[in-house]
Amino acid sequence: MLRWTRILMAALFATFIFAQGEAKALDPENTLYLDLKDGRVVIELRPDLAPNHVARIKELTRQGFYNGVVFHRVIDGFMAQTGDPTGTGTGGSGKKLKAEFSSEPHVRGTLSMARTPDPDSADSQFFICFAPSSFLDKQYTVWGKVVEGMEFVDKIKKGSQSRNGQVSDPDKIVKMQVAADAK
Repeated sequence: MLRWTRILMAALFATFIFAQGEAKALDPENTLYLDLKDGRVVIELRPDLAPNHVARIKELTRQGFYNGVVFHRVIDGFMAQTGDPTGTGTGGSGKKLKAEFSSEPHVRGTLSMARTPDPDSADSQFFICFAPSSFLDKQYTVWGKVVEGMEFVDKIKKGSQSRNGQVSDPDKIVKMQVAADAK
């Protein structure tokens, strides 16, 4: 009896370990492909946290809005910011969104909306965190997370600390697409 108990426990343990290792299937409608010069970044969208922001990001992505847009502000150890078609940090799509703040933490790989001091000023600009940034928690709208390809985000050209991360000759988004639409 003891032998069978041990066998059963070993089988249950093995099943548990195997289940932990299985990758969660991503919903193509809520997954983005962000193609950078060094490779593809896969982003899981979080409509459960920010439904309006996710809908807007997908709308802009489907319009090709982000293709060719630069990472205009990149601070080593903090974040890479993009989404301004002018490349200056002051532009956007022209449609502001009401904040959808949540308790989701800003950790490595988090995607969150950039904004002015007005909480309801997010538009098209967003950033990807290189490292945990808890001082942003509950103050910026989290809408996604990198699930694959963070090593390519790490390779984005960094800006000057003395210029608040402004980048000379910045890297660009090669292409951004909703996975369901990918060709």
